[in-house]
Amino acid sequence: MSKVRVLQVAPLSERFNRELAERYEVSALWQQADPLAFLREQGERFRYLVSSARFGCSAEQLALLPNLEVISSFGVGYDPYPLELLRDRGIAISTTPDVLNDCVADLAFGLMLDSARRLSESDRFTRSGAWNGAAFPLGRRVSGKRLGIVGMGRIGEAVALRASGFSMSVRYHNRRPVAGSSYQHEPDLLALARWADFLVLTCPGGKATHHLIDAAVLAALGGEGFLINVARGSVVDEPALIDALQNNVIAGAGLDVYEQEPQVPAALRELDNVVLLPHVGSASVETRQQMADLVLDNLRAYIDTGKLLTPL
Repeated sequence: MSKVRVLQVAPLSERFNRELAERYEVSALWQQADPLAFLREQGERFRYLVSSARFGCSAEQLALLPNLEVISSFGVGYDPYPLELLRDRGIAISTTPDVLNDCVADLAFGLMLDSARRLSESDRFTRSGAWNGAAFPLGRRVSGKRLGIVGMGRIGEAVALRASGFSMSVRYHNRRPVAGSSYQHEPDLLALARWADFLVLTCPGGKATHHLIDAAVLAALGGEGFLINVARGSVVDEPALIDALQNNVIAGAGLDVYEQEPQVPAALRELDNVVLLPHVGSASVETRQQMADLVLDNLRAYIDTGKLLTPL
């Protein structure tokens, strides 16, 4: 019996690529000399597609996949997908929620601790030998501070749970209150920024949140506040953030995501009051394997039953 044909937009881990190829007849789009020419020639043969929150699938690509039924996507982000087009065509899409909540929440707290206690900066200070001639400047305490969360979804809830171990007060900003939440909802984002010592972003990307964190929000956060972004780079007005960091409008920032990944502005890389990570929110061995398994399980469930395990 011939294997089911699957289109894979971009590579994931070696283990995932191998397991997918063992189960299905995989066409690797990124390996084609001219991906669009390949789709024009063979696109009608594909009903199933695998991609990720990083690479997505463009409207131009979808136009060349007239028989596509489902996308199994690695990650929780969906902003690189044209969702209205998918809905209009009845194309199902799954993501990998829940399995990465803890890792991303852990990282958010790591960035809070690092940016406030200046851990990365003090590491550079020690390695350079500067400790021989000077004392390292004081950092700021995290325990007992006020935590504002923008986007109280699964990851936001996981961040708030960790805050209890640090005796932090928690408030959050959503478009509407979360039913049953024990945390205080703040409908005014500027008010939340003025209240918070740490403003943590765990909201989705996309048009609705594009540059949600602008110069006004950063000014409200103020000179003793820290911005932590484990959401999407598009949520923050990056030039406004750079200006706020350069001019001490805010105390500091911890960033795992950027507007034009993997390019990080030189102005950010030159600053000591920002911690920069290469989008590693879910990047643990355990979590990445769980995510990969869920991508495969969603694809298999749809092929076998016509239903996804974790539809968007």
